[in-house]
Amino acid sequence: MDEKNKISIVIPLYNEEESLEELHKLIKVVLERNSSDYEIIFVDDGSTDNSWEKLKEIKKRDPFVRCIKLRKNYGKSSALAIGFNHCTGDIIITMDADLQDDPEEIPELVSKINSGYDLVSGWKKIRHDPFIKKHTSKFFNFVTSKISGIRLHDFNCGLKAYRKEVISSIKVYGELHRYIPALAHMQGFKVTEKIVKHHPRKYGKTKFGASRFVKGFFDLLTVLFTTRFIRRPLHLFGTLGLISFIVGAGITIYLTIMKFLYGEYLMNRPLFLVGILFIILGVQLFSIGLIGEMITKSLNTEKDILVKEILD
Repeated sequence: MDEKNKISIVIPLYNEEESLEELHKLIKVVLERNSSDYEIIFVDDGSTDNSWEKLKEIKKRDPFVRCIKLRKNYGKSSALAIGFNHCTGDIIITMDADLQDDPEEIPELVSKINSGYDLVSGWKKIRHDPFIKKHTSKFFNFVTSKISGIRLHDFNCGLKAYRKEVISSIKVYGELHRYIPALAHMQGFKVTEKIVKHHPRKYGKTKFGASRFVKGFFDLLTVLFTTRFIRRPLHLFGTLGLISFIVGAGITIYLTIMKFLYGEYLMNRPLFLVGILFIILGVQLFSIGLIGEMITKSLNTEKDILVKEILD
């Protein structure tokens, strides 16, 4: 690990009191062996157990530790965002607090960053998770790869390394923490992955729930719309509107031909109403796209464009 870079470890947690002492010791061993400038930031996301008391005890013994407690459970994305706002390192490592992520991976993640990457995402190739979580995650990663355009095996691995420029450029909320590699890729950052060790959960129980898939799906749509189409809404709504209009026009033209050639009545055919509906929907979608374009032009969206380098 390059000792010139300050390393920030950001750890969001919720009800992980049993693992905190052991996790802190493991991280300290790795950091003291590889870096002289570092900080460990624990973000307590409204835990209801004794996690905060454990963190206060750790903080008393270790001046390199910083602890942040949120007033309630806001979710992992919010906890990460708060941690990112308070970290001062040049390279940021995120990891979960349940001891399933191995701190021994930190030096190699940092080396990957120093080799020219902006974000390195862990890949839990061999996972120690429940059957449902393991296989639904495979489906989730496949869909995300197809939609985002970046080929990664494990978007939601908690163990990641970032350059500070990445976390300064990405707004994380909702369930967007799982899409950070996709967001970074869409903003032009260089993203890769690295196989990492994954340990079985030692204490407590997983916070995984079925509702996360519904939220995750909506957030995936958010990522798609707010990155690919934020500056060109007409490309999305105009395309959908044009398709709808063509389908509706095709139906009505077909029925009109049937009317004049074969004398068939139109008013008693539901297909006629379907054709009219598609035409109206097409015009509305196209209009929404035009309105979106006008709103985009009125806002100075160029402030969100990231400049990598300037040579004067």
